[in-house]
Amino acid sequence: MFLLKNVGDIDKIFKFVAAFILLSILLWGDGNLKYLGLIGLVPIISAIFDFCPLCLILGKKSCKIKK
Repeated sequence: MFLLKNVGDIDKIFKFVAAFILLSILLWGDGNLKYLGLIGLVPIISAIFDFCPLCLILGKKSCKIKK
């Protein structure tokens, strides 16, 4: 499947920061709350592949693609 790039550089930085914060909950969270930090895998994967499925559904692009 071909994935279109729809994540820009600034958005990618925000996704990495959000992923770091969420994944840090795994280290410092207590009980079952710490597994909430696994949600941090979603923005980091999105930033690595430059593709966000939610942005595709909403029709948003934060990158500048030359035509």
